[in-house]
Amino acid sequence: MLTYARWQYAIILIVLLFSGLYALPNVFPQDPSVQVTANRGSVVDEGLRSRIQSELEAAGVTVKSVDIDDGDLLVRLPNADMQVKAADTLRPELGNDYVVALNLASTVPDWLDALGAKPMLLGLDLQGGVHFTMQVDQAAALEKRLDATAEDIRVLLRENRVRYQSVERRPDGSIVATLPSPADVERARELVVENLAQGGSAGMMAGQATLTAEPQGSTLAVRMSEAELNRLTADAIEQNVGTLRNRVNALGVAEPIIQRQGDDRIVVQLPGVQDTAQAKRIIGATATLEYRAALEGNAYDAVSTGIVPPEARVYYRRDLGPDGKPIPVLLSRRVITTGDQLVGATSGLDPQSGTPSVSVRLNAAGGQRMFDFTSQNVGKPMAVVFIERIPEVRMVDGEEVRTTRVNEEVISVANINGVFGRDFQTTGLDSMQEAADLALLLRSGSLAAPMDFIEERVVGPSLGAENVERGLQAVLFSFAFTLVFFLVYYRMFGLITCMALIINLLMVVAVMSMFGFTLTLPGLAGIALTVGLSVDANVLINERIREELRAGLPPKAAIATGYEKASGSIFDANITAILAGVALFAFGTGPVKGFAVALVVGILTSMYTAVSASRGIAALIYGGRRKLKSIAI
Repeated sequence: MLTYARWQYAIILIVLLFSGLYALPNVFPQDPSVQVTANRGSVVDEGLRSRIQSELEAAGVTVKSVDIDDGDLLVRLPNADMQVKAADTLRPELGNDYVVALNLASTVPDWLDALGAKPMLLGLDLQGGVHFTMQVDQAAALEKRLDATAEDIRVLLRENRVRYQSVERRPDGSIVATLPSPADVERARELVVENLAQGGSAGMMAGQATLTAEPQGSTLAVRMSEAELNRLTADAIEQNVGTLRNRVNALGVAEPIIQRQGDDRIVVQLPGVQDTAQAKRIIGATATLEYRAALEGNAYDAVSTGIVPPEARVYYRRDLGPDGKPIPVLLSRRVITTGDQLVGATSGLDPQSGTPSVSVRLNAAGGQRMFDFTSQNVGKPMAVVFIERIPEVRMVDGEEVRTTRVNEEVISVANINGVFGRDFQTTGLDSMQEAADLALLLRSGSLAAPMDFIEERVVGPSLGAENVERGLQAVLFSFAFTLVFFLVYYRMFGLITCMALIINLLMVVAVMSMFGFTLTLPGLAGIALTVGLSVDANVLINERIREELRAGLPPKAAIATGYEKASGSIFDANITAILAGVALFAFGTGPVKGFAVALVVGILTSMYTAVSASRGIAALIYGGRRKLKSIAI
């Protein structure tokens, strides 16, 4: 019999309500905007808001509004030209105290946003996005490697009981070790050649020399080979590209474009990013941690006299002393572990102090070094050093001069209460936002070299606005022609089919908006394909009903039998298509994944609308106790 339970109608109503609710935000357009976010030490308040309004008025920039939201300041502009003009006006005025980023601000009503209803994200090919061009500081990568090599030489000499007076990195790129006697120089040369000078890494032939060690009187000059220098600069670019991919994935950006450009530049394009200031801060940051032993001694005397023990280095704590100045501490030159050896990091609150913290997990090598150190130093202090490279831009004689300032702060000094290895916790952070950012940076890996943003802009659709508009018109017209054909050919059941197709499209848009999927041109093709599959399913049902009528069944029985017998074929065909979509998602990348997501979501919704929702509509029209002599099909 042609029946449909009340609870099934309730499900249809709930599906329609949620679909309409979560698809509704796509009706509201986005405003071009400029987002201002404070760097550490700066604040976003009413004073900054008034200052920005005055600067924009003086520059002749027309604004819609200037609002403070969740600690950020958002300037809404009427068009993209005003957006660029506003950003160019604010950047030199605010300097390095704030991050000024281009953005697209949502106009979705607050009540929809409170329900978690957000517009569907569009890819670069349909909507455009944010484009960053960054320049890699290759000199900093070489300096980082030279510092690590100098520390390796110190450790090597100490472990082999070779006396030395100093091991220093010189401006010409060499590392000079000063030793007491020529015999010590020769012994040091043999150790360096034997342990550090042979290659075998990626890009180098095994056994090829990466370092040269030349005795010069009482000193030993160690230099990197030209081939090793070239490999380091190339590896710095590749490592930064890989790290950026990890960071962008951690931000949840779908289908980004990250690629190398030339010898020292990287291009990043992010579609559908809502917080570009956060993205800019995370992408360009080079923050990491170092764990060092805290040494005994008077740090104030070392600062005032300039006499620092050879195994120590002066750092400054983040918190201030009674005199309002940072507190100096003496830390070991030898690093226990660094953020490079970290495999996991999560932010949270310290259960004892209630302050923001980051729980870290080291790899096997880092965990072993930490275990060895804590085993031998229970009761002694250990410090956590927060290292951040901050790009700066200054105007000198009318030209931009870009530099990088290295900020090193001791965020925590605590006694080692017990032995630990791979898992432990770091405290001393200012806020939960800083803890979350640091955990994200540590999880995604450190940059081999700092990068500077040399270009930032909002890019238009790669297909062109006119092509996108024509493509959408073609989809709408084809959909309309399909509906007209169904109405003419299947009459009343054509109307039922049209209602099922509209519900299907509404559900697809709602699901993709709800889960934050990014719609690209391949995704649009996937939706078009699912519409075709949904049409096929309804054709199967309608033709099956007609066959049952020809076989002599009463109209109500023909409708019920048609749905029951067609459902099996529809499920079989759609399950096969879903498996193909899952395979495309599992093994594909970029646009292929976008197509697969739209395909699978569309097939799942079409199965429900074709088999269940359309039957409910048919039962509503033809059901009940009244007798039917014929039906319009």
